[in-house]
Order: sequence, then structure tokens, then C-alpha cells
Amino acid sequence: MLDIKWIRENPQALDAALAKRGNEPASSLLIELDERRRQHIAKLQEAQERRNAASKEIGKAMGAKDQATAERLKAEVAEIKLFLQAAEEEERQLDRALNDALSVLPNLPLESVPVGKDEAANVETRRVGALKNFAFEPKEHFEIGEKLGYMDFERAAKLSGSRFTVLKSQLARLERALGQFMLDLHTRVHGYIEVSPPLLVNDDVLYGTGQLPKFAEDLFQTTDGRYLIPTAEVPLTNLVREEILDIRDLPIRMTALTACFRSEAGSAGRDTRGMLRQHQFMKVELVSITDAERSIEEHERMTSCAEEVLKRLDLSFRTMTLCTGDMGFGAQKTYDLEVWLPGQKAYREISSCSVCGDFQARRMNARYRPEGEKQTRFVHTLNGSGVAVGRALIAVVENYQNEDGSVTVPDVLVPYMGGLKRIEKAA
Repeated sequence: MLDIKWIRENPQALDAALAKRGNEPASSLLIELDERRRQHIAKLQEAQERRNAASKEIGKAMGAKDQATAERLKAEVAEIKLFLQAAEEEERQLDRALNDALSVLPNLPLESVPVGKDEAANVETRRVGALKNFAFEPKEHFEIGEKLGYMDFERAAKLSGSRFTVLKSQLARLERALGQFMLDLHTRVHGYIEVSPPLLVNDDVLYGTGQLPKFAEDLFQTTDGRYLIPTAEVPLTNLVREEILDIRDLPIRMTALTACFRSEAGSAGRDTRGMLRQHQFMKVELVSITDAERSIEEHERMTSCAEEVLKRLDLSFRTMTLCTGDMGFGAQKTYDLEVWLPGQKAYREISSCSVCGDFQARRMNARYRPEGEKQTRFVHTLNGSGVAVGRALIAVVENYQNEDGSVTVPDVLVPYMGGLKRIEKAA
């Protein structure tokens, strides 16, 4: 959520930043709502002050045995009380109207973010690893997985409908191995704390990270009003909600391997074959909570941690700086890692790493106290995939496929596969 005080002082800057993201100007409406709220609060305060003063005057009148004045003042206090009851409800409505208007506004992009309306304006920052040469026409992951007998979309559809997959035998183990490898790398090498969070959360938590109210259609809601998490970013980031942290404890770096659930609203007809776009998938998430001065540096660090996963798997990828029109709702700046899939002959997203500034912290009321200062500040939050396990499995299967239909296990995963070096169809 954006700071209304900053908006009052910088209306043109707000509208210019929103225009970069393809949004309509919003400063006039927000300032009008805020002004109505502020004027109403001033009337409330004035009435409260008069009520307090009149109450003291009643005591004086009673002491002076001036019954007429005392009765007149009592009537005035009663009238003020009725006004305050109605006015306090109106204040809540005015607060709600302003918060509702602010809650649907996206975060403002940093100056270093390229301006553009869609992914065509994204900028390649770097490219790592050579594309693998094949002496045969490489297949897509679902062709390989189905031929091996370890990737079953037909039975998954019987269980749950479209956009689900059943992995079996050695591919199920490969998925588990990838998740364990990523967690070990991030905890042992990169210093993240492993967390096992709830997969069901309430609406306040989703509001805190920005999924609600704007993106409700992308979520799966339970019958008791809770939601399945679309990403572990949601519970991990909210671990610091409504808290005041000591700056000496920052940055806090957390990682989790969880199932994620997304309705994929608006993606009809896209990536309907295979595992690229699923309603349920595994992902290793990275979350950092830090102070304002170190968040940009932390963004670069987090991105390099995600890149290291792909480097150790020896997968070719490129790092893209997303343009203003392609960034997520809560991001100030985002790097996407896109891995090469030889079966598709295309780079596809496998990780997004975003710095959000204090945008989420304002929604969560998560703060820190700078050393030597009495005033608190909002923390800065960051999140990234470290990386999407399902898409990493796709990338490994396609990049390590052999002409006979088998898949070579990357060296770094062999220990996690119990020494297995090749995935082959059962005899």
C-alpha cells in the first residue's frame, strides 16, 4: 500500500509512476477522499474537546448550585454524544473508502525499471550457459515423461480435472530430489532459515502481501473462508506482521518448500499440455525482511541465490529485468530467470525475484526500530522463487534427455537420487 502522506505531497509523481504501469491517474480521487476524512476528523476532535470542556463546566455549575446552567450543559453534552456516535461511524466509512482506493493501486516502479506495456519491453540483463546440442530432435517434457511411464496426465484428470499431474517412480523421486537440493543450497550455503509454514491462511494474510482484494479470482478458497496459498511468500512474509523488529536482527532470510495452488484465471488455452501451468505445484520460496537502506542490495543477492540453483544444475538461462507493464502488483522491481527448454526451443520463466519496498509492510503493519531512534519505520520485503520445482524438473528432463528416451541425472542431484545416474523406463 502506498503512503497517503507522500501522495498528498507528490500527486504528479504518483500519476506519472502509475502511467508507467499503464494505470489511470489516481491522485485527485485519493486526495479528495483523504481531505474529506481529515476534515471530518477535525470536526470530531473539535466536538470531543467541547464535550470535555462542557463536562468540566457542569461540575463547576453544580458546585456553584447553578442548576439551570448545569442542565443546559448536560443537554449540550448529550447532544454532542449523539453526534459523536454517528460521526465515528462516518469516520470508519471514510477510512474504509480511502483504504479501499489505496489497496487496489500497484506499487510504484524504481527509476531503474524499463518502461513498457508488456513482456516485449523486458530487458535481458545477462545470459548464462551455452545451449546444449542434440544429435536428434529434442522432445518436450510430457512426451518424455509419458513414454517413460512416470508422468500421467490422464489419471490426474480423473482425480482432479485438467492442469494436474501424477508423477511416479523415478520422476517423483527427481521432484523430491530437486526440492531437497534447493533447500540444502539455500540453508547451508546462502544462509536462509528453513520454515515449514501453513498452507491455509486467512484473508488478512493475503491482504498483507497484496493478493487480496485485487486477485481473489486467482485463489482457491475453502468453505470456512480460508485460502490455499498461491506461494509460500504469503505465510513467510506475514511472519513479521504487526511486529516491531530490532534492526540488529535484519535482514531476516527465510526459505520454504511447499505446494502452491493457483486457479490460473485468465490462462485458458495457454500451456495446456504438460506441467508448465498447473493448479498445484511445488516451489522453493525465498523471502527477505530488511531495512530501507539495504533492500536494493538484498534484491541483487536474492537473485544471485536463485541463479546459483540453475548454475549448479548446468542449465542455460537468462535473467530479464521486467518492464513496468509486466511487473507484479506489489513489486518495485523484478528480475525473471528464464530457463532454456530445448523441446519448446524457448526460454521460459522459472523464477521471479522482486523487491517490494515498504508496500507490503504498510499492509501488514510490520516495522523496525533503527538504532538510536525512537521513531519506527516500515520494513522492506523481498520475495523470489528459488526456484519453481516443477519447472526445474521440466528443464532437467528436456535438457538431459537422451535419444533412447532416458534422462541423465545431473551430477549435483545424484546423491539425492540414491546414486541413480539415469532415469529409464522400467523393464
